[in-house]
Amino acid sequence: MKIGEYDYEPIPGLPGELPPGETLLWQGSPAWWPLARRAMRVVPVAAYFAALAAWRGAVVLAGGQGSFAALRDASLLLLLGALVCGLLCLLAWLAARVTMYSITSARVVIRHGIALPMSLNLPLAKVHAASLRRHVDGTGDIALELVSGERIGYFLTWPHVRPFHFLQPQASLRALADATQAAESLERALQAQLALPRAPATSTHESLVGAPRPAAAA
Repeated sequence: MKIGEYDYEPIPGLPGELPPGETLLWQGSPAWWPLARRAMRVVPVAAYFAALAAWRGAVVLAGGQGSFAALRDASLLLLLGALVCGLLCLLAWLAARVTMYSITSARVVIRHGIALPMSLNLPLAKVHAASLRRHVDGTGDIALELVSGERIGYFLTWPHVRPFHFLQPQASLRALADATQAAESLERALQAQLALPRAPATSTHESLVGAPRPAAAA
């Protein structure tokens, strides 16, 4: 029997059992095509190669080399563009397949990583604000703004970050088909967290950077 790299998880998407008093509120994964369009930028890349092919064909025709040469050169660029877009779609599909977003009563967990499985743990106490962005295709993204002094690595967490927020990266639950339900669960958890009494500050600091987890043996 073959064992998958995530089969050892006691709860799918979570690195360990939930501690007493913590409950799982919502789980989900990104949809691969919206992730490809908005994170991998497949459509702009395809448009770029299409424009490049048209430009190359026009240059060849203007140079007097004939329509066959123009079609040949343009087709080569279109083939290259299709290959690049295919690779980006494959990357988005793999990312969506291995990613699991979890919202509990105490934290948000992003399990991700194609070649190197990782888990990003975000305690709700360190979340300053959350915002929901809905898209015309019906999916949505939930971005998490952390309290001052807390940071995550943009490129370490990509594509599960809010685009172009490099100075203050925001972890993001992207391309969610049920974004409204996830947002409602997160809102309830944050409101409950605000109602809890605040413990005095200590010297203990909980890192927000996802640490690599060893993959299970095949």
